[in-house]
Amino acid sequence: MGAIRLCSRSACRNSAVATLTYVYADSTAVLGPLATYAEPHCYDLCEQHAGSLTVPRGWEVLRLAMPATPAGPGPDDLLALANAVREAASRPPASETNQGQRSAHPALEAPAAAEGTRRGHLRILREPS
Repeated sequence: MGAIRLCSRSACRNSAVATLTYVYADSTAVLGPLATYAEPHCYDLCEQHAGSLTVPRGWEVLRLAMPATPAGPGPDDLLALANAVREAASRPPASETNQGQRSAHPALEAPAAAEGTRRGHLRILREPS
């Protein structure tokens, strides 16, 4: 579940309850219930800022119906959660899933000392002749 989204207005730390979207072609601002997920060109507003919204002269504001109470988990949400738990429980443990796949590499060891010239942190190795 995602984190609580905050109001987009600067210095406001209240939780968002509405989403504001501008339709520039129609000179319209649409204020409605909080969107399911945050979009880059929309603004999340708290109750106070949503109520005191003003738009430029000549623009129209469409205020969509806001729910009286925040939406709680519905039957679809609960079924999705139950299905996710069932799916996670039916997966075999990690040790069984790795069979047939490449095994993990052992810890790397420092290379054996070789003749060569060292410059800073790099080393030039000579080819064996």
